[in-house]
Amino acid sequence: MKNFKTSIIALALATSLPAAAETIAITNATLHTVTEQGVLENATIVFDQDKIIAINPAKVEAETIIDAQGKPVTPGLIGSMNQIGLVEVGAVSRTRDAGDKKADITFDASLAFNPKSTVIPYTRKGGITTNVVTPYGGDDMFKGQTFIVELNGEFDSVVAANQDVLVGLGSSSNGSRAINMQKLDKKLAAAKEASAKKDDAKIKDADKVLHALLAKEKTLFANVDRASDIMQLLALKERYDINLVLVGAADAVVVAQDIAKANVPVVMDAMRNLPNSFDALHTGLDNAATLTAAGVKVAFMVTGDTHNAYQLRFNAGNAVANGLTKQQALEAVTVNPAQIYGVNAGQLAPGKRADIVMWSNDPFELSTKVEQMWIDGDEVSTQSRQDKLRDRYIAESDMPRSYTK
Repeated sequence: MKNFKTSIIALALATSLPAAAETIAITNATLHTVTEQGVLENATIVFDQDKIIAINPAKVEAETIIDAQGKPVTPGLIGSMNQIGLVEVGAVSRTRDAGDKKADITFDASLAFNPKSTVIPYTRKGGITTNVVTPYGGDDMFKGQTFIVELNGEFDSVVAANQDVLVGLGSSSNGSRAINMQKLDKKLAAAKEASAKKDDAKIKDADKVLHALLAKEKTLFANVDRASDIMQLLALKERYDINLVLVGAADAVVVAQDIAKANVPVVMDAMRNLPNSFDALHTGLDNAATLTAAGVKVAFMVTGDTHNAYQLRFNAGNAVANGLTKQQALEAVTVNPAQIYGVNAGQLAPGKRADIVMWSNDPFELSTKVEQMWIDGDEVSTQSRQDKLRDRYIAESDMPRSYTK
């Protein structure tokens, strides 16, 4: 009887303990560490479900060992400034949750995030493992707050909600741009004065967000193009000592030295090559190289349809064709956005999150494919809905296509 009870207790303990994390080693890889170690040939990386454990350990010990056969292995790419998980079909209003007429600085769009969106596996095909989702707000100049997701398709994939604040400034088809710039200045001034009084009980939710900006607990992401607007924002940053990131910033090359001196990063689309407004007269394919040469930290995004976010690596490749080195382009889609958005990824180094991609060839080439990828150490599929439809309609069958699976 005693042995029976012992067995029951042992079984209960065994079923209550979490499963041991599987350790995986990728050997014989060309590791693009995106660290001071640079590119390591014939290298080994070891990781588990939490993080990267070792690079080139003296002895390889792992449950699973994968021979990369010399293929490139990089950190997972980081997408941003899109509405993945908030927009399923852009033309269908009931599948759009990224904006609302009443949205303001407190808008938390993460509550509407759908980790089962068909856009997510499609985006993974571009090697993107982490994404910073950005709402497009409503009538207010503040568009809401960003949130960070892992693109693993799980219900707990939102890793940070209410992260940073997005504001839209610049030209307006109805009135002067000066109004919003003036309003932003006054709101920060009022929040600074209220913070000094420390009367927390009377602070509204919107003001709490402004206080977080002043305390540098949040960053202000300003969507702006014209050089004169950028200079106004740099002055605002100095006046209130806030963290600032420029988004879009087509005219940033005109004031590149000022942006670098202020230590303000730029999130931009490397494929933006034509002026699409009078605010963006200096846009060009070599802007990323010009800003990087001036000392500005640059991260890439893909503007336009959210479904095109997977093209991030192609945009980086075009930046290489227009003046960036391959290393700088890889940094613009890995370590630079990781540092700008505060993500513990973007590099292959012990302690970093195990977001890893093995490619068939050069990641920036059109013909290259993702061979295997891991998010938080778990292997994920890159098969999309489009792949399944393709397979369905090329499958041999005597039945009508609507009957095949």
